[in-house]
Formats: sequence, C-alpha cells, structure tokens
Amino acid sequence: MKIIAAYNIKGGVGKTSTAVNLAYLAASSGLPTLLWDLDPQAASSYYFRIKPKIKDGGKKLVSGKQQFDSVIKGTDFDNLDLLPADFSYRNLDLDLDAKKNSTQRLKRLLQPLAEEYDTVFLDCPPNITLLSEAVFAASDILLSPIIPTPLSLRTLGQLKTFIHGKKLKKLQLLAFFSMVDLRKKMHREIIATLPQTQPELLKTVIPYASDIERMGLERKPVGAFSRGRSKKAYQDLWQEIIALR
Repeated sequence: MKIIAAYNIKGGVGKTSTAVNLAYLAASSGLPTLLWDLDPQAASSYYFRIKPKIKDGGKKLVSGKQQFDSVIKGTDFDNLDLLPADFSYRNLDLDLDAKKNSTQRLKRLLQPLAEEYDTVFLDCPPNITLLSEAVFAASDILLSPIIPTPLSLRTLGQLKTFIHGKKLKKLQLLAFFSMVDLRKKMHREIIATLPQTQPELLKTVIPYASDIERMGLERKPVGAFSRGRSKKAYQDLWQEIIALR
C-alpha cells in the first residue's frame, strides 16, 4: 500500500483538487483507493457529496475508540472510498498530542488498511503542525502543488528544510506547478528556470482553468465531467507518479 499526501505549508494552492482528482484516477485504473480528508474544511468530502455521520470522528479515530470500517464511506465511483472530515478535525493536533509517540499514530492507524487498499491519499490542511509531522511519518510520497510565485517557492524551501531537519529520508517529496496561468510573465519565467535547480519538480503543469473551479458546482472530479485540458493534465501527473512508485 502506498500512502500519498497532498500537502503544502501554504493554503489555496490546489491540494484538495490534487487529492480528489488523483484518487479518482487511481480508482479508475482499477486500484482499490481510499481518500482520507484530514482538513476540517472538508472540501474533499464536499466534492464527493459525503457527510460524516459520527460526531467528533477524528478524535475517536485517533484515540482508537472508533474503527475505520464504521466511518469509511463508498463514493459514486468504483474502487474509491472516502473517510470524510468533520469540523472536529481542527483539534487533531491536540488529539494527537494526548497520545504517546504521537507522530507515529497515523502510520499505525493506516497499516491495517493495506489488506484492503492499494493506494491511500491524504488531503492535508496547510501549515506545519503535529498533524503534519504525523502525515510525514505515515506517507511514502509528499505531493506538493506550488504556484509559480516567489511566496509559494519560499514555502517549498521551508518544507524541504523541515524534512531534512527531521531526517525523513524515506519520504519522497514531489512538487509540481499548480494553478498556472501562462499569460503571466512571472509564471512563464519561473516554470522555465526553476526545474534546473529543483530536481524534485515533476514535469506536469496543472493549469488555472475553469473546469477545475467547476468541481465545486459539479461536486465530482474533473475527469468525471470534463474532457478539457485539466483532465489531461491530471492524467499526465498521475502517470508521472506511477512511474516513480
């Protein structure tokens, strides 16, 4: 089982659309897939039209009082299940802090799922917190969308420094350009020059496009309703990741 976390220190860079669309593509290829929505905003859960039915589900999962089987929900798509978030997830750092070996807690919780799923995606909230460290410890791949702007690049540098400081040698950091508008000179210049100094950058570029924004109206992944360039871009991104697995 591979665990892939969609993560960035900065918010608003396309983490949720990345997690939703890649989970959909993984499932569409026949891989049993789980998407765990770890963000209290619950955007992934919203896209798949799923609401949690258990109050304070995050706390109960972390404490071991709730089993995954009772909270995982099927989606409208074959091979794709969702573990929805609720607003209590805003306290996951506190819930983890109350446990011994807190940074290893998510890893231990996810291990039994290897019998059922080939791939698990984690849709993560921004910032570096205790939950982030637990995500890093549990994940095989940290997939980080970045907008080609100086501030977004700065957060990528901060993330690399943090991972190096924690000696997370088994964690594979993969970054890619997201929300790209090639009409902007800065976007074009950064995309042309940054890959020369950042070997973790993937080749695929996800555009700033209306069909990705429409996910909120359609409440489904891009590939389920669109034939445009965004669908192709996410397909290319998934193929790049598969080649590196």
